[in-house]
Amino acid sequence: MNKTALAFVTVLLASPLRTEAQAGLLPYTDAEAVAHGRVIYEAQCAACHGTNLEGQNNWRDRDADGYLPAPPHDKTGHTWHHPDTQLFMITKHGTEAIVGNGYKSNMMGFDDVLSDHEILEVLAYIKSTWPRRVIDTHNRINQDAMAPAD
Repeated sequence: MNKTALAFVTVLLASPLRTEAQAGLLPYTDAEAVAHGRVIYEAQCAACHGTNLEGQNNWRDRDADGYLPAPPHDKTGHTWHHPDTQLFMITKHGTEAIVGNGYKSNMMGFDDVLSDHEILEVLAYIKSTWPRRVIDTHNRINQDAMAPAD
């Protein structure tokens, strides 16, 4: 993780949205944050990622222009395979900016649209919909991502 990302994570860890009991950054157990996140998701994300987080058809297959359709954010997608910090950075800056190396994506960054707080709430809403088994796995992914390197 680069110095900028590390400093950013340090600030987020001190966020009032985060509780000590949760692994990672997302306040997925905070009913108010989740409810607000759902409203934002419906307004900003559902057009591409689906009202029910189902994603677009054939989301694993690139289109004629080389872009992947929007993936689902439910348990069938790969959102939960990524730690909170990466999900946050992708949402804030867009997939192309985070992946780099000429990667093509229609996923824009929401830095000019949503506050950091709102991005965390949207991601918390998404996580709150996953089954317990997926949440537990995602929490372990977050713990591994936050663990100091040996």
